[in-house]
Formats: sequence, structure tokens, C-alpha cells
Amino acid sequence: MLWYKAWLETRWRFFIGLILTTLSAIGTVVTYPQVVKLIPMIPTNLSGPIGERVREAAQLARSYHGFVWSHWYSQNLSQLVTIFAVILGTAGLLSQSGGALFTLSLPISRSRLIGVRAAAGFAELFVITFIPSLLIPLLSPSIGEHYSLAGTLVYTFCTFIAASIFLSFAFLLSTIFSDVWPPLLIALAVAFAISLFEQLLNPQYGIYHVMHGETYFRSGHLPWLGLILSIAVSASLFYGAVVQMKRRDF
Repeated sequence: MLWYKAWLETRWRFFIGLILTTLSAIGTVVTYPQVVKLIPMIPTNLSGPIGERVREAAQLARSYHGFVWSHWYSQNLSQLVTIFAVILGTAGLLSQSGGALFTLSLPISRSRLIGVRAAAGFAELFVITFIPSLLIPLLSPSIGEHYSLAGTLVYTFCTFIAASIFLSFAFLLSTIFSDVWPPLLIALAVAFAISLFEQLLNPQYGIYHVMHGETYFRSGHLPWLGLILSIAVSASLFYGAVVQMKRRDF
């Protein structure tokens, strides 16, 4: 019953996220031949930070592997997964319109209630992250390219682990606020602030550094410390949500 209720509450968020992410993955593959044709037209005499970014993007796009990483894993996928991690995490557990008081009156513990709801969110986020990414190696032969399945699994694993932090954070906020909008807006604002901070300082073990799988792309090694820290942060935020839910007086 709890699993089914969690599915009913989040299914449209899940389907919208899966559809948008899938379309973005398909677009990444089919646009590569056009991008290759445009590379010789990119000016090389640009100066400053913008010129450096343009040259780096052009250099990455010269190889299919570099283009997929820069366009998909470090941009589209990470952005979409972050947004839908927050959307899936805004559970509305305390919303009166969502039947929260009825659910809490059932003969089940609050720990089980929040555990099932979180597990459903993580499962949906996992599907949104992995399924569209698997289309990259499947569709690549249609444009005469090849992409490693092993690389796909590594990058998506990094993306899922790091994005779980935002789902847990949104979930924690959902145990504090009765309305859906404050957790959604606060979590998105924090995600944007972290992204901006990491772009300026480029910390080695930042959330988005791990999410992009940049260490694996640059050196072929998994960012184990970053992954472990991400899991620890996500688990701590979820534990805080459980504690907050137990202490909440209804």
C-alpha cells in the first residue's frame, strides 16, 4: 500500500523527468554530426575566460567521447537530474491536501513511511539517470560512432550518487515545511549556489565535480573519495529527515 501510494504521488514527476531526459539524450547523439561541421567555423582568436571556454568546448567536441561528456554528462544530464532529484524529493509529507494526516494515522511507523517514500524517490531517480544514458551507446552506431557501455555506467553511477544529495536535502526540507513550494525553491536555490560556487573555485571533491565524472574523464580513475563523501552527506540528510519526522508533532 505504501509503495503504491508513493508511486501515485510521484508518477507524473517521474514520467516527465524520464521523457525530458530521454529526449535530451537522443538530441545529444543526433546533433553531433552537425556540431562536427561547425567546429572549423569557431573563431580561435577570442581572448579572456570566454575565449578559453569556447576553445575548450571546441577541442572536446573534436572527439565523440569528449562531446558526449561535455554536452551530456557535464551539462544536460547533471542539470536535469538535479532538478528532478529536487522535484522527487519534495514529498509533501506534511501537506494537508495530500492526505498526510490520514497516512500518519495508519498503523505504521513514521520511519517506515518515510523510508518507503524515500526509496521510491531514489528508485525513480535511478531510472531517470540510467535509462536515457543507456541510449547513448545504443544510438551511437546510427551516426557512425561508438560509445563505451562501461563508460556510460561509470558516469551515470557518479551522477546518481551525487544527485542523491539534492533528493535527500529536498526530502529533509519536506519534513520541515507543510507546503510543497518552500522545499522546492530552497533546494533549487541551494543547488544553483553550489553550481556557481564550484564553477568559480573548481573544488576537487565538489558535488558537481563528482556528478560530472570529471576525474574519470581526465584520468580514467573513479573519484572514490568524492563518491564516499556524497553518500555520507546524502545519508546524513536522510537521517535528519527521519529524526525530524519522528519529532514532529501533528
